[in-house]
Amino acid sequence: MVLAAGLGTRMRPLTDDRPKALVELGGRALIDHVLDRLADAGVEKAVVNVHWFADRLEAHLAARGSGPEIVISDERAELLETGGGLKKAAPLLGDASVFVANIDSVWLGRGEALSELSRLWDPEHMDAALLLARREGSIGFEGDGDFFLADDGQLTFRGEAASAPFAYMGVHICRPDYVAEGPEGPFSLSGFWRKSAEAERLFGCVLDGDWMHVGDPQARDEAEARLAQGG
Repeated sequence: MVLAAGLGTRMRPLTDDRPKALVELGGRALIDHVLDRLADAGVEKAVVNVHWFADRLEAHLAARGSGPEIVISDERAELLETGGGLKKAAPLLGDASVFVANIDSVWLGRGEALSELSRLWDPEHMDAALLLARREGSIGFEGDGDFFLADDGQLTFRGEAASAPFAYMGVHICRPDYVAEGPEGPFSLSGFWRKSAEAERLFGCVLDGDWMHVGDPQARDEAEARLAQGG
């Protein structure tokens, strides 16, 4: 699932006439960066939720001309946030485990990050497996970090610590019914992750590469410069 329904408020004025998913980076829409990564990892179908400038995003997706196959989860009536969006889309996702990806996460990797995340994923012992990035060297991320990572991949939240070494970089794996017990309407995934962490069922692995969180125009410009360098 690709989460593309947000208003892109922090990306204004670039989102005054388009959804954040269609802001360009390196000559390609942000959502194309994500969909191409998923296709390279073997994903054959992607459910994309839409809200802001939904018609324009649907037209772009219909004209892509390459995989994965796109199925729309329509949130025109109400923006449902990350958890609510996943809950609404669950009937479209089937029964198998799914990637859930943000559209503002772009990376240059020295390994196969999504394949490594897939190898880590074990639904018998995990509720979710998150792809992480080291805070140092990341573009567009200015927080104090989200997680500590144990040797076996288990995650604990930063909590009261001043900082943590790893940030969630916008892609995770879970079961499509992970948030089935969530409320009707908008809600975040974060509360479910916290419950999973308390139950020792939240895991992750670290990107071997450079992460770009393309959340605002300045970060977009910095990411543009980094992509131009290649590597």
